[in-house]
Amino acid sequence: MSKTFASLSIPNYRIWFIGTTFAATAVWMQRVAQDWVVLTDLTNKNATAVGIVTALQFLPQLFLSPYAGKVIDRLDRRRLIQFTQGAMALIAMILSLLLYFEVAHLYHFYILAFLGGLVQTFDNPARQIFVNELVPPRSVPNAVALNSASFNLARMIGPAVAGYTLAWMGSWLVFAVNAALLLGPIIALAVMDQTEFHPAVHPKRGSGQIREGLRYIMARRDIVAIMVVASVVSCLGLNFQLTSAVMANVEFHRGSADFGLLGSVMAIGSLTGALVAARRAVPRVRTVVAAAFGFGVVEGIMALAPNYYVFAVLAVPLGFFALTMITSANAAIQISCDPMVRGRVMSIYSMVFLGTVPVGAPIIGWISENWGARWGLGVGSIACLLVSGVVGMIVFRKWGIDLQMRSKAPFVEVVGPRDRYLGLHPEAVDQIRTISIEEAFARQQQAKDAKEIKQKAKKQKKHR
Repeated sequence: MSKTFASLSIPNYRIWFIGTTFAATAVWMQRVAQDWVVLTDLTNKNATAVGIVTALQFLPQLFLSPYAGKVIDRLDRRRLIQFTQGAMALIAMILSLLLYFEVAHLYHFYILAFLGGLVQTFDNPARQIFVNELVPPRSVPNAVALNSASFNLARMIGPAVAGYTLAWMGSWLVFAVNAALLLGPIIALAVMDQTEFHPAVHPKRGSGQIREGLRYIMARRDIVAIMVVASVVSCLGLNFQLTSAVMANVEFHRGSADFGLLGSVMAIGSLTGALVAARRAVPRVRTVVAAAFGFGVVEGIMALAPNYYVFAVLAVPLGFFALTMITSANAAIQISCDPMVRGRVMSIYSMVFLGTVPVGAPIIGWISENWGARWGLGVGSIACLLVSGVVGMIVFRKWGIDLQMRSKAPFVEVVGPRDRYLGLHPEAVDQIRTISIEEAFARQQQAKDAKEIKQKAKKQKKHR
């Protein structure tokens, strides 16, 4: 199997990939339908109301993520994911019934968006970390990237299906289909072979575990840099569902089908970014920073798009840079952090990445409504360019990074301190200046395998 799709050769991961693709399709259908119903059916094109719904959906992650991380580190993640997916299916069905019987009000969407966000506070990091139990450690970057590919394959399908369903059959059916699709991961987890799992390490119960996770993050300059960039981009830049809804409806005078199509077009770039990321052996901080800068540039150009078609075409590179940043950040943190604190670290990362949306979404919604949709995009672009530029300069100046020219591809080699080479032990990092990162990673794995063989030999000798 190709290097890009290597993790799909593992049966449990293949089942997981199919199940999460169904669930991700449901998520994207619901996001499109939710924003469109609030914007056109429950209000008179009120972008601020859309921003509030988005904010309420992510608000729990701002306050409860550290606690969720502690819970995720302790519990059986397989059972936890089954519970959260079931709860999300129930919420989708309630929305469907409210719309079918024509009794839906704006406050219903506010309440259910908040409850959905509460469930996702536990669901998102649990699903991200669960990948570590399905594949061996060396396959984690590839599995994380394929997860993103699955999410964006669904993003290509979900918005378009939701848009046409909204136009032809009504919003209630979108939410009913969501409820059915969200059962995908529940079924997938039930049929997996648990004997093939890579068991997670669970910390003992004790006080101060959240503080321990925070101290671990603060001691890691690479993780702090990633979180700073991701939080600003998420807060003010990654509001495409909101800004594209306003641009499509107000600026370009388009209907729900064209709005749904924008999400699918963006997913083409996102899927490409995820598949490119799947080929990277070791994720890097510089990839996160460069992708955030590229995202800011494209978003700025989109703010100036003269018509709907130019705007739609530009959504492709926007999706590529967005997913390159998200996937690289996710994989870099997962592969490099201690398994004992992984749940807490990923939950805190979710807090700064997704939890900042409640802060940014109403701001971008208010700007779009009062200054115009183009300024909603423009403010996000400026924020992304500033944070990636500042963090990029700090990384190169403070971490002592050098660029060295080479006579063959990749022609330019980045040489720097240990912070730059995520997931590698010090012994492997010391060799970075003379060998490639991939070879250092391979040598590290060989050393681990040799150590395990020696330990097994000792145990067998004792039994004799």
